[in-house]
Amino acid sequence: MALENDTQAPDFELLDQHGRSVRLSDFRGDKAVALVFFPLAFSGTCTGELCALRDNLAMFQDHRVELLAISVDSKYTLRAWAEQEGYDFSLLADFWPHGETAKEYGVFLQEKGFANRATFLIDENGIIRASFITAPGEARSIEAYRAALDLLPAHV
Repeated sequence: MALENDTQAPDFELLDQHGRSVRLSDFRGDKAVALVFFPLAFSGTCTGELCALRDNLAMFQDHRVELLAISVDSKYTLRAWAEQEGYDFSLLADFWPHGETAKEYGVFLQEKGFANRATFLIDENGIIRASFITAPGEARSIEAYRAALDLLPAHV
């Protein structure tokens, strides 16, 4: 079962597509974070979703939100995909232990071996303020992200 809103987001440390370590707690007190779990790189629906995020990256930047996309793919696969698609945000490898971060957030699909399409918007204090999950095969809409971002306190 996915974590609920208004609960503390579990900290994690994962490698991005460039092999750099990224910790959720590194953003605490500085920026909100949008965690975007997706099943697999190079798949049709996931490519469409992340291209939409790439094309709307300014909406996250305008709200001072760091976009972190997470899958069970290796950092090498994520780097190749990011370079092919021009993703200018962090893709994190929940590769080993396999799906551990997705499991902590309650969105790992054990029978499939990957995460569900789930998004968690985490405020600067590490609290989940909004979340949404779509049905298998169903892409998340940019409107859902806009609505979630609007739940964050305004920054001056």
